[in-house]
Amino acid sequence: MAQTSGLASADRLRIHELAREEAHDNFAEDVRAGLTSRPKKLMPKYFYDELGSKLFEAICLLPEYYPTRAEDEILARYADEIVNSVDGYKTLLEMGSGSAAKTQSLIEALLRQQADLLYIPVDISATALETSSRVLLQSYPQLRIEAYAGDYYDGLAALRDRPAGARTLALFLGSNIGNFDAGEADRFLRALRKVLSVGDALLLGADLKKEPAVLEAAYDDALGVTAAFDRNLLVRINRELEADFDPRAFRHVATYNQETGCVESYLESLREQVVWLGNFDMDIRFEEGERIHTENSYKYDLDGLSRMAAQTGFTRARTWLDEQEQFSSNLFLAVE
Repeated sequence: MAQTSGLASADRLRIHELAREEAHDNFAEDVRAGLTSRPKKLMPKYFYDELGSKLFEAICLLPEYYPTRAEDEILARYADEIVNSVDGYKTLLEMGSGSAAKTQSLIEALLRQQADLLYIPVDISATALETSSRVLLQSYPQLRIEAYAGDYYDGLAALRDRPAGARTLALFLGSNIGNFDAGEADRFLRALRKVLSVGDALLLGADLKKEPAVLEAAYDDALGVTAAFDRNLLVRINRELEADFDPRAFRHVATYNQETGCVESYLESLREQVVWLGNFDMDIRFEEGERIHTENSYKYDLDGLSRMAAQTGFTRARTWLDEQEQFSSNLFLAVE
């Protein structure tokens, strides 16, 4: 059940906490299943505890991690074009909003063309929503925020009950779509399409295929911030599931698979070892060199993005690129 919390300026802010009592149980079972599978794997959605979220923010500032700078360039340069590509008075919906730093260019562009704006962020972290909402409300007096704290599908389920109103511009920024394989991307986009009407739009950020050396450096930086982000998942498992991982006994590995167009991330055991998973009273054995698959990051070309749009109830109407053509922001229009 959703709980509503007025955190500040009650007339301008509501945060719906999509409480799921089974969330901890889901985490525990997903970890157990992943660590007992062959090959071992962990789900990337569990990266984002409080420290993990801060580490990801740090990754976005790294010189090797070009996607953030490239997308910032696109949004700063083309924000007015983007919002003017959707007719009418608009509501802004964002999936995985995080700090909402990138969103401000689009908020400002919308407020240049309409007197006020309803912003609907969806994020797994209620803390991130509260923090970002306070900043945005202080900066934009014409803004109202109705936020949903939950995973993507819980948020979309809640939004299906929202009464029809203004035209919706949905956002899925960063290279978040790349964390889904083809089947998962299809499922997510179809679920999002169900909350949109014909003529509504999605601005989809998508990283583009390029040289393997550039891609691998972006996911394995020289300072080791991405490695710390990856290993923090083991720290979370220790804390929440009474495990005894030694994060220093694993190294972060990122490699680009040109056949699948995907950067694959792993934690590789540096020695033969046994890890105790206390919640399940069980040992997890690792061989030296054995890997835990932690994340995929798929890269796209424009033809692939057009196919993905067509398969999920959209058409790719516009695409904006940064100057070096490393990253794309794509306007997917909802169609019949």
